[in-house]
Amino acid sequence: MIQGTASHVGKSVLVAALCRIFKQDGYRVAPFKSQNMALNSFVTKEGGEMGRAQAVQAEAACIEPSVDMNPILLKPVGDASSQVIVLGKPLGNLSACRYHNDYVTKTVEVIEQALDRLRSIYDIVVIEGAGSPAEVNLQEREVVNMRIARMAGAPVLLAADIDKGGALAAVVGTLELLTPEDRDRVAGIIINKFRGDLRLFQPAVDFLEKKTGKPVLGVVPYFQGFRVQEEDTVSEDRSRAEQVTEPGWVDVAVIHLPRISNFTDFDLLEDEPDVRLRYVDIGSKLGTPDLVIIPGTKNTVGDLISLKRSGLAARITGLSQAGTPVIGICGGLQMLGKELNDPLCAESGIPRIEGLGLLDISTTFLPEKMTFQIEAEVTGTGLFLDGSPPARITGYEIHMGRTELAPGLKPAFRVLSRSGEKTDFPDGAVSRDGRVFGTYIHGIFDNGEFRRHLINILRKRKGLQPLAPAKEMSALEQRSRDFDKLATVVRNSLDMDKVYGLLSIRC
Repeated sequence: MIQGTASHVGKSVLVAALCRIFKQDGYRVAPFKSQNMALNSFVTKEGGEMGRAQAVQAEAACIEPSVDMNPILLKPVGDASSQVIVLGKPLGNLSACRYHNDYVTKTVEVIEQALDRLRSIYDIVVIEGAGSPAEVNLQEREVVNMRIARMAGAPVLLAADIDKGGALAAVVGTLELLTPEDRDRVAGIIINKFRGDLRLFQPAVDFLEKKTGKPVLGVVPYFQGFRVQEEDTVSEDRSRAEQVTEPGWVDVAVIHLPRISNFTDFDLLEDEPDVRLRYVDIGSKLGTPDLVIIPGTKNTVGDLISLKRSGLAARITGLSQAGTPVIGICGGLQMLGKELNDPLCAESGIPRIEGLGLLDISTTFLPEKMTFQIEAEVTGTGLFLDGSPPARITGYEIHMGRTELAPGLKPAFRVLSRSGEKTDFPDGAVSRDGRVFGTYIHGIFDNGEFRRHLINILRKRKGLQPLAPAKEMSALEQRSRDFDKLATVVRNSLDMDKVYGLLSIRC
C-alpha cells in the first residue's frame, strides 16, 4: 500500500508505476483505492462510474477497469457536500458531516468485499491511500488509509513530496502521529519529485533512516517528457499560463471552472506540437484566444453563477459575437444554452437560471445519471464539423441533464452505441452560424483525426498552412508508451528487491 504525508505527493502515479512494473515482471496486478474524492471520473464498459486515477492505474496494469478498484467515489458538489457513488452507482448527495457521522462506517463491508474480489483474481493488489494517515481527527472513522492496510494485511510505503519542501519534517511528523501498531506497518519511505544531485541528498536519507528506523526505499526524480493523467486538479503552471503570442501557434483557452471535472479531456489536445492550451481561472484575463472551451463540471449551475459574477461569461459571449469559436463539453454544453431548469433540485437549489445564450437549447436536470461508454458519428455542420473525417468518435457520457434543441437547430453528433448496445439518438447542438457547438461526449479530443481536423480549421483561420494528418500513435498507444517510461524511472529509483521482499515473492 502506498500512503502519503499529504495530498498530491504523487501516490496515484507511484501506484500506476508499480502496477506497470509488476505487469512487466509477469504478475497479474490490479490497483485499489477504497474511497476516492475526485471530480475526474471514468465510466466502465458496464456503465459504472469510478475514479479516473484507478482507471489509469488499471490501464497501466493492462487490465479492464472495474468499480471494485474504487468502490466508493465522492464527487464534491459544494464546499461541504458530495455526491456519493457506491460500486459505480450514485447513492445521493450527502453533507460531509452526515457522511462521516452516519454513513462512512457502513461502507466498510462494501470495501472489504470489493478488495476480496480483486485478491481472488490477481497476484498483487497495489492499494492507494488518501491524504495523510496522520489526520488524528479522522482516524476513528477513516476507511482509506491504515484501516485498509490492516484489513488487507498490507505493508505500507510512505511517500513524501520533496519538491514543495518540508518532506523530512512531513515524514517524521506523520510517523510520530501514528499509533505504534500503524507505525510498525510502515515498511519504508519513498521521497518523490526530487530535483538535483542525489549525492547531496544522501545525508538527508541517512538522517531519515536513523531518526525513524525506517529504510528509504528510493528517491524518485521529478519526471518530465511524458504524461500520466492527473487525478483531480489542474496544476498551477497550467492554470496560470499566459496567452500565446508567438506566430505559428494555435491559442486554446479552457475555462478553469471552480468545480471543473474530467479535464483530462484536453490532455492530447494540449500535447499537440502546434497548440498552446491554457487553463484560465475565474477572474483571470481571457485575452483573445483562437478557441474557447467550456469544460465539464460537477456543479453546472454554481459554476455558471461564478462565470457571470466574475465577468468571464460576458467576455466569452462578447468574443463569440466577434467571431471566436466556442465549444462546450457536458456541463459546458448546458451553460451555452438559453436556460437551465432544475425543478426537482437534482443539481442545485435554483429552479431556473439563464445560460450564456450561445446555443438555442434548454436543459432540464433529472435525478437519473447517464453513464456510458459510447461510439458516435459526426452529423452536424458548421466551422468544425464540415468536412470532418468519417471515422467514428469514441468517448463516454457522465451527466444528469436532458437537453432539448429549438426547432431547426442541428445536433453535433449521433450516438450509435452505448455500453456496447446499438442505439440511435442525437447528441449536442451546433449554433446556426456554425461557430459554436456543444456535446455530452467526454474524450472527444482523444480521437486523433477529429482533433487534427479541428486544429487545422483554427490554423486556416489564422492564415497558417494546415498540417498533414499525423501518422500518430493512438491515444491508448501513447499512454502505454508513457507508462513504460514511468515504470523505467520508478524501477531505477526504488530498491525493487526490497519491494518484492515485502511481498514475499521474487523479482
